[in-house]
Amino acid sequence: MSQELPEGRAPVAWIAGVGASAGLGAALARRFASGGYSVAMTGRTAQQLQAVAAEIESAGGRAHAFAGDVASEAEIHGIAQRVKALGALSIAVFNAASAVRAPTLELTVEQFTQAWRTSTLGGFIFGREALQLLLANDQDARAPGGRGSLLFTGATAALRGKPPFAAFAAAKAGLRSLSQSLAREFGPQGIHVAHVVIDGGIDGERLRSNAPQRVAQAGEDGLLNLDAIAESYWQLHLQHRSAWTQEIDLRPFKEAF
Repeated sequence: MSQELPEGRAPVAWIAGVGASAGLGAALARRFASGGYSVAMTGRTAQQLQAVAAEIESAGGRAHAFAGDVASEAEIHGIAQRVKALGALSIAVFNAASAVRAPTLELTVEQFTQAWRTSTLGGFIFGREALQLLLANDQDARAPGGRGSLLFTGATAALRGKPPFAAFAAAKAGLRSLSQSLAREFGPQGIHVAHVVIDGGIDGERLRSNAPQRVAQAGEDGLLNLDAIAESYWQLHLQHRSAWTQEIDLRPFKEAF
């Protein structure tokens, strides 16, 4: 299914949580850029954002690097105004997370709070700013209907917590509940809010650098492919408003669940 964009309009995709080129945030930015969107990217490291932007532009796309902290209300509000200046926002994706890992008795309050700030508070701040931009769209701003999409990247931990991921699980569970609340509030107003559960390891720079043994054990197609994940987000955005998905889970075909 292809998306028909209104003539003369420059649709904008805003992706928060963009890091290394071989990461999900960057893969999402590339997918929406290849679909004709002007992509605004937010992440903690300006150098990484600029590298991904250059990569997209060299392929003929449009990309803008807006570094900032997703848990900072002031910074994200400022970035939202810069995103607004690019054109009408059509799709916003929250992909940020803080993967704190520690046995519970060794887990500090600072670590627990940081996980919550990044995933839960950051999701709220980003979502609120994105929703205000999406609500400004006409009801028929995106074929086949609706004002646009707000997608959140989740994890298996959002559904079942286990050690040593108490902080990560609590933060991701909070993000999942937030997505459900927003879907129920803003779905009737024409905004598609969805939560994507990533159930398995992602074949990207982080896992390959930090756990090469897991990559080797997974074998062929044992990890989630970055481009395949990004395609699922793209298809979520294209769903007709008469059949919207609120939650989808993605996992390798041989992942136990």
